[in-house]
Amino acid sequence: MPTDIDATPVRFSIIIPIYNDWEPLHGCLESLAEQTATRRFEVIVVDDGSQTPAPESIRRFGHSFPVTFAWQPHAGIAAARNWGIKNAKGATLVFTDADCRLDQSCLAMLNEAMSHPPQHKCFQLRLAGDRSNVLGRAEDLRLGAIQDHLIQPDGRIRYLNTSGFAIHRSAIKPNAHLFDPAVLRSEDTLLLVDLMRSGELPVFVSQAVVRHSVQMSLGECIRKDVRVAWVEARTFQRIASRGVRIRMENVQRIALLRILWRASGKPSIGRAAWFLLVARQALQRSISVLYRCLPHPRSHAPEPH
Repeated sequence: MPTDIDATPVRFSIIIPIYNDWEPLHGCLESLAEQTATRRFEVIVVDDGSQTPAPESIRRFGHSFPVTFAWQPHAGIAAARNWGIKNAKGATLVFTDADCRLDQSCLAMLNEAMSHPPQHKCFQLRLAGDRSNVLGRAEDLRLGAIQDHLIQPDGRIRYLNTSGFAIHRSAIKPNAHLFDPAVLRSEDTLLLVDLMRSGELPVFVSQAVVRHSVQMSLGECIRKDVRVAWVEARTFQRIASRGVRIRMENVQRIALLRILWRASGKPSIGRAAWFLLVARQALQRSISVLYRCLPHPRSHAPEPH
């Protein structure tokens, strides 16, 4: 059986797609090096056609835990994750992103949740934002409200985000793609739809925390919001064709905005985070509506992550 540097069986294969974001990856790998209670993991970094190779400072993490660096021509984040799955050795696949940080006990909490019967197939880790700036506080506000709103009474959650998602390898059909390589954004939402259609929802592991560190300026965030919203609109058209409603109704949106407003009253969040979040959500929603109204040619070119 494959083993890690401590000669213990590999429990988790942590798959991280990369596209020109080596600097934030350093912080992500540092958080993995600080994991407590379990060292039974490997890391697979899939370079999706970055313009520069992995710097030596990144490759040095191979002394702390097993790291595989792979390169593929730029094909999109879904294809990169599928490549990581194909080459993973662990019994459980854990997905995260370069700009995420796992709390020290994250993998230990996931391991504990997985050890309790009944044996579930997939798990959503709790996502949080880095509150060091207003963008991070807005992200923390958004993630917290969405997860609290979508948690089910049985502990499952109607939400899937590959910034912190785990699935048993045995739940993936042999020679099948877990992520649709033709989908360039929101491939995790499409996966959630497929799980829902098969009667599955991820189990929410609230104590396994992954923090999204927003390291962009406001202008960079807005430009990314525009690009991402346009590409995501294609994915949501595919989702609609499968007969599953995944987006909230307007009544639910308004109710959630009220919840967000109350939460933003905390000094640790602040009203500025609420206004920023609402402005970004309105922009994304407007672009999505515009996409549906305008004729556009089919494109299969991958978009930046």
